[in-house]
Amino acid sequence: MNNLLRRRAVCGACLCHSALRAGLSRAPGPPGPRVLVQDGFGSPPERRRLSGREGGATNVFDRRMKRRQKTWASCLRDHHKYDYLRDEVGSRVADRVYDVARTFPLALDVGCGKSHVAEHLSKDIVECLFLTDVSRGLLMQKKECEMPTKCVMADEEFLPFRENTFDLVVSSLSMHWINDLPAALRQIHRVLKPDGVFIGAMVGGETLYELRCSLQLAELEREGGFSPHVSPYTAATDMGNLLAQAGFSMLTVDVDEVQIHYPGMFEVMHDLQGMGESNCAWNRKSLLHRDTILAAAAIYREMYGNDDGSVPATFEILHMIGWKPHESQAKPATRGSATVSFRDLSKISQPQTSNKTDTP
Repeated sequence: MNNLLRRRAVCGACLCHSALRAGLSRAPGPPGPRVLVQDGFGSPPERRRLSGREGGATNVFDRRMKRRQKTWASCLRDHHKYDYLRDEVGSRVADRVYDVARTFPLALDVGCGKSHVAEHLSKDIVECLFLTDVSRGLLMQKKECEMPTKCVMADEEFLPFRENTFDLVVSSLSMHWINDLPAALRQIHRVLKPDGVFIGAMVGGETLYELRCSLQLAELEREGGFSPHVSPYTAATDMGNLLAQAGFSMLTVDVDEVQIHYPGMFEVMHDLQGMGESNCAWNRKSLLHRDTILAAAAIYREMYGNDDGSVPATFEILHMIGWKPHESQAKPATRGSATVSFRDLSKISQPQTSNKTDTP
């Protein structure tokens, strides 16, 4: 699979660089999937700076800019050529849904994009699926899937659904752009039914470390300092605590590493733009000097380049599973009820000695 992904990425880069509550209303636009729009979506930024957490949260990302980036990417003539990473991670999220031995009558995909998870699911597992994304352009281009779907244009930070609505919530490569991740996880926990499950994937802290290091070294050399050009990401060690604080139980967090090979650094940046994954942090630097970019490309190839002339781009994928508590779920044993001590573990590997003596 990784070899296939690598071939798809290199070929795609070579080709591309040469060129349900009340108040939801139908959005105007060309014929296509029926897209509902959350009331109040697109409100002024000053009215959306506050988070659901007491005391507020740091507003790291410009959510309006991210919406424009995704919409621009959806309008590209060859937009499908940039779906290789989302398709791969979406299939891995779907695999984890299949690992749960049950049928989900109603499910929600948060930040669905072009429904990269839904295309890998069957109607025997999910009977009805709600698709939400911040970009209407992506929802209009959703891929075909077996189960009936309903599209709702909504921000991942403000889910417009009632409490205890969904049996399953999935999310793939969307939550790393959320300003207040703890509050977003609490919202997902709220819309889940008791004994419902959340299965998600997001990029982690080691993502694109090659690009980050190359740009920083080039700026230090040419400009005497550096600015953040790669978005800050959540560390894998923090995800368990965030899920637990949101109220989830029976947690599972694991890490995948997807490495894709490109002809050069410019193709990496070009494909990130085509994916709608350009940096949208408020403190981003708007321009890079030409000399700095050329130096960064040379550093990238010198430090990380392969023998065949390509360069790698690493994506750390954090997979998470959390369940909304229910009385039917297994409970941990009461403290002090153990019948075996850890001190006895060392005796297991010791040979048994016999006290019997041979008799003539």
